[in-house]
Amino acid sequence: MSDTAPASNLEKFTPRVFSGIQPSGGLTLGNYLGAMKRFVDMQDAGTHETVYCMVDMHAITVWQDPADLARNTRELCAGFIASGIDPERSILFNQSQVPEHAQLGWIFNCVARMGWMSRMTQWKDRAGKNQQNASLGLFAYPALMAADILVYHATHVPVGEDQKQHLELTRDIAIKFNNDFGVDFFPVTEPVIEGAATRVMSLRDSSKKMSKSDPSDASRINLTDDADAIAKKIRKAKTDPEPLPETLEGLEGRPEARNLINIYAALADQSAEAVLAEYAGAQFGQFKPALADLAVAKLAPISSEMARLMQDQPEIDRLLARGAERAREIATPILKRTNEIVGMIG
Repeated sequence: MSDTAPASNLEKFTPRVFSGIQPSGGLTLGNYLGAMKRFVDMQDAGTHETVYCMVDMHAITVWQDPADLARNTRELCAGFIASGIDPERSILFNQSQVPEHAQLGWIFNCVARMGWMSRMTQWKDRAGKNQQNASLGLFAYPALMAADILVYHATHVPVGEDQKQHLELTRDIAIKFNNDFGVDFFPVTEPVIEGAATRVMSLRDSSKKMSKSDPSDASRINLTDDADAIAKKIRKAKTDPEPLPETLEGLEGRPEARNLINIYAALADQSAEAVLAEYAGAQFGQFKPALADLAVAKLAPISSEMARLMQDQPEIDRLLARGAERAREIATPILKRTNEIVGMIG
């Protein structure tokens, strides 16, 4: 786009983190390390307000069984809380309970350009050759994602590499809106991409991201797995016959080894270099049991707490409703001012 604006205008805005996860069911270790653990770290740091969302409106861009969607939304909420998100310290809610998301999303549909949307890599990947039969929502959802972020004037968004393009679009929409209307109203949000295991790979095929959709359950660690299942999957994870090296350079061309080192580092809150310093020269017969013990210690309590929470669905619904009320306290005045800028009355 040709519009220009300062690279950053965040100084005038309240430091605020926003991120959302689709309630598509089947939470994995990849969701925990790539998103939830990072969300907890940001909450606990206390440097930003933290707003976390189950983006159920994004989920319906492809067909969802209604009962599954409701169950998955509650399970995701349970996963957030079991992972350490405190509904009192963070704002935790599901997107569809805050209508300001959809209202600002429509305004951004009118700001964003068709060419921007058609260049989105995920649109091309997900629609493939069947673009004429894909939903309009699937095509336009990056504008709704921008609204999710900007309706809270979020200054920072933790994202994986696969979502970085969408956040760049969010920045473009904010800049274009500000330029079109001669205001400095929306922040040019900064991405936060960091961590040893922001992209956790399959335990069976390190060329693929760990995913609930993989036909092999052994390819992933589910957050609902018990201790025995977690340990068994790590013991059977694909590796190579070489010992662990002393440096990261020694992991080049060894993607399975690098994946397990990254997982250990992220679970232990260590750098990959520190893990290698401890286990240099070790065979996987020594390293895998240590990783299994660490994973069980970190993940089994999450699994147990999720199961407990899912037995009390009214409490989950109460927490989501309260979170939506708190979210609207921020979003309502921002949408009202947006409407005034655009020229909408009321």
